[in-house]
Amino acid sequence: MAENITPHTETTDAVFSTAELSVQQPDRALPPLTTDELPEALKQGLARCGWQKITPVQSYAIPYLLRQRDLMIQSRTGSGKTGAYLLPMLNLLSAANKAVQLLILVPTRELAVQVEHEAQTLFAQTGLTICSLYGGVGYKKQMQALETGVQIVVGTPGRILDHLLRHSLDLSALTQLVFDEADRMLSIGFYPDMKELQRFLPEKRLHTTLLSATFPPHVVQLASEFMQQPDMLSLSHKEVHVASVRHCFCQVSRMDKDRALIRLLESENPASAIIFCNTKANVAYLAEVLKGFGYRAEGLSSDLTQHQREAVLTRIRSGDLPYLVATDVASRGIDIPALSHVFLYEPPEDRESYIHRAGRTGRLDCAGTVISLTDVMEQMELERIARYYHIQLQQLEVPDDAKVADIVGQRLATQLESRFRTLTGLEKERARRYRLLAKKLSQENLEEKDHEDLDGMALLAMLLDDYQQRSKQQPALLPQASTQTRKKNSRRRRRSHKGTAPKETNASA
Repeated sequence: MAENITPHTETTDAVFSTAELSVQQPDRALPPLTTDELPEALKQGLARCGWQKITPVQSYAIPYLLRQRDLMIQSRTGSGKTGAYLLPMLNLLSAANKAVQLLILVPTRELAVQVEHEAQTLFAQTGLTICSLYGGVGYKKQMQALETGVQIVVGTPGRILDHLLRHSLDLSALTQLVFDEADRMLSIGFYPDMKELQRFLPEKRLHTTLLSATFPPHVVQLASEFMQQPDMLSLSHKEVHVASVRHCFCQVSRMDKDRALIRLLESENPASAIIFCNTKANVAYLAEVLKGFGYRAEGLSSDLTQHQREAVLTRIRSGDLPYLVATDVASRGIDIPALSHVFLYEPPEDRESYIHRAGRTGRLDCAGTVISLTDVMEQMELERIARYYHIQLQQLEVPDDAKVADIVGQRLATQLESRFRTLTGLEKERARRYRLLAKKLSQENLEEKDHEDLDGMALLAMLLDDYQQRSKQQPALLPQASTQTRKKNSRRRRRSHKGTAPKETNASA
């Protein structure tokens, strides 16, 4: 869903109670701005949008962006992040220059339309124009809009790359680059497109802003590939922090836990994960369930010989095995730098084990997520653990089939579009032979078939599922931290904790 960037009416101004928010500012911090302290052009933009006051994230972020300091912003959905990067552009863009100066990358068509709408209102009467580029529609109107000359382009990485390859989009005059909801873009699978798009960026320093609700390892690494020594700004309602763990739970009956786990894996799309169980039997069962759904997963329990355990751990550390199902035999001594998620299929039998399990993620100054699957009784025990360690639990709803189908469909469409762009002329010619068949299969009437499993849509769905399952067997196409970066982050982390006694309440330790 596109975020609502209407400012919070409960704040008297951009100055707010620290009891409500936790703010982590960069080194060489700049003081936040109040509404009255904004440059005149930004005040006029507020008036055009009908915004009475700026939100906290806007108050803190705008000073850095006006000074064109690269910035990574972490703030929850609905906090005003879109306005935070659009408002400063009133001072940073030139209406006299009809070339594209600002490129905004977003994960979905819906967010592109939302940003375009807000920008049109904000930039009205300034001479600054915007167009949105996204898939699922034709190219003609988008190309016509680009031909008229626009200063701002917002869109999904795949469609923007298509226009660059068609030479209908020129970024040579670009000065500003924004990644909005970077975690979602990587979850959908846009990383290869973003790296290809990078080749078309001008060879000069671009003022770059990256926004994300969380900063797992692959988002931090993405920032390092597009930004130079960016500042970090984190605003949280006492929830996720840049270098902390988000603790969540889903209330699920014991009989539905396996289905719920698969739906969560499909929707969260973690780069890597450990799924903890309390029994060896459940480890063996879940490992086979995950394999059945195409995931590269193995079980790790005391049933394995030492040689077998070492073989599994070697695959994990090399990145060949992204999913591990384990008992507490794996909760200590395993260090996977890019581990983004920990799932607790069953809550542990003692509270110390929860900390050891949760501590597998959220390392090297990155964010992590712990999701516990609980029935009613298990939820009560989890809440006792949370109270003891002063952990704030967040309840998640298990996505239904329609939601999962939509998420997986977006991801698969992105993969297919990326694959199509790599085809040679001969391969495209071969594929063109099947257009009529594809059209026929997609239009077959279900009522004309005796069995739904035999209709054309089912055949297309089978082919798409086959492609999706084969893609799961390939290494994840996500930014990977280099060994040098990991060592540097590890040294920084050790220095920051040197001389400090471990706190029992630190769930990510």
